[in-house]
Amino acid sequence: MSATAAARKPGKQASRAGAAAEPSKRRRKADSAGDRKKLKDGGKMNEEISSDSETESPAQGKIEEEEEEELEETVQEKKLRLAKLYLEQLRQQEEEKAEAREFEEDQVAGRLKEDVLEQRGQLQKSVAKEIQAPAPDDIRVLRGHQLSITCLVITPDDLAIFSAAKDCTIIKWSVESGQKLHVIPRVKKDTEGQPPGHCTHILCMAISSDGKYLASGDRSKLILIWEAESCQHLYTFTGHRDAVSGLAFRKGTHQLYSTSHDRSVKVWNVAENSYVETLFGHQDAVAALDALSRECCVTAGGRDGTVRVWKIPEESQLVFYGHQGSIDCIHLINEGHMVSGADDGSVALWSLSKKRPLVLHREAHGLQGMPGLEQPFWVSSVAALLNTDLVATGSHNNCVKLWQCGEGFQCLDHLFDIPLDMFWVSGTRAKAQRPRAVIGSA
Repeated sequence: MSATAAARKPGKQASRAGAAAEPSKRRRKADSAGDRKKLKDGGKMNEEISSDSETESPAQGKIEEEEEEELEETVQEKKLRLAKLYLEQLRQQEEEKAEAREFEEDQVAGRLKEDVLEQRGQLQKSVAKEIQAPAPDDIRVLRGHQLSITCLVITPDDLAIFSAAKDCTIIKWSVESGQKLHVIPRVKKDTEGQPPGHCTHILCMAISSDGKYLASGDRSKLILIWEAESCQHLYTFTGHRDAVSGLAFRKGTHQLYSTSHDRSVKVWNVAENSYVETLFGHQDAVAALDALSRECCVTAGGRDGTVRVWKIPEESQLVFYGHQGSIDCIHLINEGHMVSGADDGSVALWSLSKKRPLVLHREAHGLQGMPGLEQPFWVSSVAALLNTDLVATGSHNNCVKLWQCGEGFQCLDHLFDIPLDMFWVSGTRAKAQRPRAVIGSA
């Protein structure tokens, strides 16, 4: 074979290989075209399925629009928007601070107004209409004295009650449990070597506004001072010439006022264990006494028919008339008003600036006796919730009556009765937000 033939032979082989490759290329093109057609048909099918099963929600559209807007927002516009948002936050914070300051100012103004009204004796919080008669289960009876209870006081923290009786004992009770916390026993007269105590009927008690001192007075003309927490005897005050019938601490101090059947009023300094002075004026045995924060006290003059206001610094007194019988009990409602009761069955509301009662409610507890011979139930005790319009009175008609003082203390309206098989109500001053009645039998 020649060289030319040999050269032609590889060329023929290459042409045959190229001819063989052309059909395969056509098949690959056809296959790719078919795939594109199938993909196109599948895409259409997928689009049809998607359009039938799901629709584009408005929220998604809104989000997309916001994203487009954010993309379109320039740097300057973004800075302006953030600045406006920051200023709005500052404005809201300042408004909240202004509201808080206004609220605090209103609170301070309200408190100052209350303080001014209290000093003037004109503060009268309305609580009587919110008081409801207690259910029988709400009344607890504490037993421990052998004879009639004559006086009661509640500690300023409302945790304990002191009761005293004709059996010459003093008992300290727990308000929460009703259990005895301490008993100051009776002592025998003229007997040495025994602990201090009373040997005659205890007629009155008082506790200081800080709860530190307890004072008790008896028929033997003595005033005993006790440490209220431990019931330990501290001092004994002597000087009255007859039974001690009334005691009261000046609010916020340890100054003690006492009154007696000897018709006098005495002033003591308990913290210094000292006597201060004596005031005279009543024409008969003084039956009761009360005091608040002012340097003065009020007394009920018994059968002399007068109520007196004693101004201690000036050593002067104001005389009030109104009851027809013996005035046996008195209680200050606030610095400018008081309530009193008498054995003619009347209850009177007074202003310390007027010599006659603002209100005189006769036969407050009704009448007793045969037809034609009726006599009023005499009012044996009165009490008031400090700086409010709530007053309570007691007698021997087996009930405690609650009253509402009208605006400006110009009227006295009966609220309801609390039926009790007892006689004497010893009203003790309590906090306005926690009214509590303490009742003892006489």
